[in-house]
Amino acid sequence: MSQATDPATLDQILAAAADAAGTAAAATPAQRAGWLHAAADALDAAAEELIALANRETHLPASPRLQGELKRTTFQLRLFGEVLADGEFLGATVDHADAAWPMGPRPDIRRLLTPIGPVLVFAASNFPFAFSVAGGDTASALAAGCPVVLKAHSGHPELSARTGEVLREALVGAGAPEGIFAVIHGQQNGVTALKDPRIQAASFTGSLPGGRALFDIATSRPSPIPFYGELGSVNPVVVTRAAIDARGEAIAKGYAGSFTLGAGQFCTKPGLLFLPEGHGLEDTLREAVAAVPAQPMLNERIAAGFADGLAKLSEVDGVEVLSESGGAEGISHGATLLATTAKAFLADAGTVREECFGPASLIVTYADQAELISLLGVMEPGLTATIQGEESDVDWIRPVLPSLTRVAGRLLWNDWPTGVTVTWAQEHGGPYPATTAPTSTSVGTAAIERFLRPIAWQGFPDALLPEPLQENNPWDLPRRTDGKRQ
Repeated sequence: MSQATDPATLDQILAAAADAAGTAAAATPAQRAGWLHAAADALDAAAEELIALANRETHLPASPRLQGELKRTTFQLRLFGEVLADGEFLGATVDHADAAWPMGPRPDIRRLLTPIGPVLVFAASNFPFAFSVAGGDTASALAAGCPVVLKAHSGHPELSARTGEVLREALVGAGAPEGIFAVIHGQQNGVTALKDPRIQAASFTGSLPGGRALFDIATSRPSPIPFYGELGSVNPVVVTRAAIDARGEAIAKGYAGSFTLGAGQFCTKPGLLFLPEGHGLEDTLREAVAAVPAQPMLNERIAAGFADGLAKLSEVDGVEVLSESGGAEGISHGATLLATTAKAFLADAGTVREECFGPASLIVTYADQAELISLLGVMEPGLTATIQGEESDVDWIRPVLPSLTRVAGRLLWNDWPTGVTVTWAQEHGGPYPATTAPTSTSVGTAAIERFLRPIAWQGFPDALLPEPLQENNPWDLPRRTDGKRQ
């Protein structure tokens, strides 16, 4: 197990990140893309070693889980290279001087997004590659031109240290400045770094209590900074009567597979299933859940937290266990499906509406559309909301959609939320408590926007403007000029 970073080394890391910020920001998009491609190549080359470390520390299966996750990690590094090549992320905008502007004479104003500065990334436990050392937060911050200080998760310290070595060597070897990336260990060091004035933004994926505590620190600093926290989500699934009649068995099996995937340790795990009264899927759901074997959880702390949360949920008045599988032994747990009524759900303002991180989910039955809307109205927002419906349900679903858009950043139609692809249109975020920044995403190409801030240049001579704003557009980037896209 890696020991906590000593104070002197931590200070050196923060100083190096601050020193590297100017060089990283001045690098061209092509140069940064080269850094990211080199990092992806190096991680792919070290795959066998890294996957073995991840398997030992997290208990996640090497194949296909960890192999696929590492592939996702290197894919998103390369995808951000494409974002850099495209150039639209800079938001380059040119307004030439205009004496006839309706608001009065307009000066020459040019606007550009620029790197915010050194970023502190808190790695997640449940995705040791894709949301950890070289994960999406790191990739998007590096693409933006920001040095990264990575706070390793205590659940996989050796993997974090080794991945950090591979990543840093590749970045610096490709021409990035020395302070472009470093890994730190130790909970208190994460807090110390978050308070340090050299850190200009932070990101986090983890629990609601931990994320909220860090958010409060970030926003109460003498100079507050943006904090992009992903904290927790229940992710409701609404099933219509028509969908049950058309494919009820497939829905039941798909749901069981989704909420137990990875031992239920996905932030997008569907934790609530809204079914119409008299749905008739009890036996199918029981069989589907009973067939799921016990799976090891990430570590003892998470396993204990799941057991405690499940016990509290089971004790709520009106909640009953519908199906169980596998039992519990050590850090391994089977799946548990519980059920309750709309009346009981509305009566309990706490436990039934909270995330239970692990292989458990709760069915809530509703009488009609009005009752379903009432149920959704008391839910805390999350990351996703899913509808299992038919084309014939369009008019029935339309009045429900405002309730779903209120509680989620991503809506799914006849799909399952546990697949979060990395793409240009992806949104992985939502209103608090799903995230602390509902206008942003932590997955997909738009994640780069979190680590950029706008600067307007008014009346400057061309020679002093950043290249993307110079009159001849030397980088040949897409721009908006005098209100027209070019």
